[in-house]
Amino acid sequence: MKSAVANCAWIAASVPAWLRFSRALQQPERWQRQILQRLLSRNATSAYGRAHHFGEIRTYEEFRECVPIVDYDALEPWIARIAAGEQSVLTRERVTRLLPTGGSTGGRKLIPFTAGLQREWNAAIGPWMMELCRQHPGVAMGPAYWSISPSIPAADEKSAVPIGFDDDSAYVGPIRRRLLEAAFAVPSALRVIRDVECSRYLTLLCLLRQRELRLVSVWHPSFFTLLLDALPGWWDELLHDLETGGCRRAGALPSEIRHSVEAPRPQRAEELRHAGFLDARAIWPGLQVVSCWGDGQAALALADLQRRLPRVLMQPKGLLATEAFVSIPFCGRHPVAVTSHFFEFADAHGQVRLAHELGPGERYEVIVTTAGGLWRYRLGDLVEVDGFIAATPSLRFLGRGSSVSDLCGEKLTEAFVTRAIAAACSSLGFTPAFAMLAPESDSAGRWSYTLFVEGEPPHDLATRLDAELRKNPHYALCRDLGQLSPLCCFRIASAAYEAFCKTGVSAGRRLGEIKPCSLSSRTDWRRHFPGGP
Repeated sequence: MKSAVANCAWIAASVPAWLRFSRALQQPERWQRQILQRLLSRNATSAYGRAHHFGEIRTYEEFRECVPIVDYDALEPWIARIAAGEQSVLTRERVTRLLPTGGSTGGRKLIPFTAGLQREWNAAIGPWMMELCRQHPGVAMGPAYWSISPSIPAADEKSAVPIGFDDDSAYVGPIRRRLLEAAFAVPSALRVIRDVECSRYLTLLCLLRQRELRLVSVWHPSFFTLLLDALPGWWDELLHDLETGGCRRAGALPSEIRHSVEAPRPQRAEELRHAGFLDARAIWPGLQVVSCWGDGQAALALADLQRRLPRVLMQPKGLLATEAFVSIPFCGRHPVAVTSHFFEFADAHGQVRLAHELGPGERYEVIVTTAGGLWRYRLGDLVEVDGFIAATPSLRFLGRGSSVSDLCGEKLTEAFVTRAIAAACSSLGFTPAFAMLAPESDSAGRWSYTLFVEGEPPHDLATRLDAELRKNPHYALCRDLGQLSPLCCFRIASAAYEAFCKTGVSAGRRLGEIKPCSLSSRTDWRRHFPGGP
């Protein structure tokens, strides 16, 4: 009952955002230009605004002339000033947090978060959740499981601005956060449990108590698949804890977690004994929707999850990142979040277009301007227009740029991998003739990375490289959660570069344009290189 009341309050709070978004779909150009003008006028006296003459800009065309398209490296000096305590750098609004995410040449980026950026997120989350409940009203009548990532410890660097949130629900603000947490099937306090096995066990214990679970929202589909895979090994222990109350596996628990599992549930335990661990629908008969990534590298994992839950709707999430909310699941498509940020899109020829100018079937790179202080910022995400809702394009996520690998959310860039390989090899006094990292999957569909290397690699090279890659917090989390299996090395017997070029030529590339790379997105290199583990 408590979760239903909280959900209804959440829906009521989302109605205005849903109405605005529904109207904006009819006139995306007008809404987008209004957002741009509002951002420019509010930030004209910030340091970045003064440097780029925001106060003199009256049109999008002038904005395009005055403000360059940038990546994180160009903004990093400005963000360093924010971290040092300087005010009014990228925005007039106070930066309340610096949010860590995967970096390019370094292990991570720090993204400024402001109250304005929070409002932009709510302008996307509100329509998404309101539309979901309109299409599937039963979702609001029970608790939801929103995957909870273990909190990432702040790095050693000093910052006058706090780094990171305790948990992801903080994105929506304090009032909506309380409503959200009132409907949680698993308490957000679970984020403090750093041991992955213990966290997974407690998550399952909480979920098994929730017969009326209605919604599961995770990032990569494999996150929930891994939970289901763990049920058989822990089934008897889980049912015992459910029947008697408490959790024998864990020691001292935070009070919020302890209160969630301490009450004995003998009838529920008996019901689950009859259901068994093989039928997830029998375990959660009210489950209606699983929301998760469904495009790019996540498509295969989504198909596996759908096979396990054949009568549950799989709703592919829109495209969202730490930096911005790009598209929203809405009416069976994923329209651009035109009431949130200001968007531009670069085509294959480098021509920049606005949202209303996109063409069906065309592919683009996303460029975003936000209230958090990202001005004409390249996200590195590639999208394809797969249709329209009214006058607003719907986007399908294709993947990261060619120099990025993002199987489960790890966001490895080629520049970062190059530095990681160099550091790992240097620490062992090893100079490879050829070294390239590439993803592979096993017969069960589990992903991992393999370092293909020519030479005599030291026995602990894989361990050293894994440690370097873990400097990216997203890669570290995917490894700790088991979404990525341990990294391994493949020793190439000889002529690695020749085999690399031959593979490129057979794929239709000209020999002159084939260049060695430290990160490849291909998954079949074992077939092309001579050698073995």
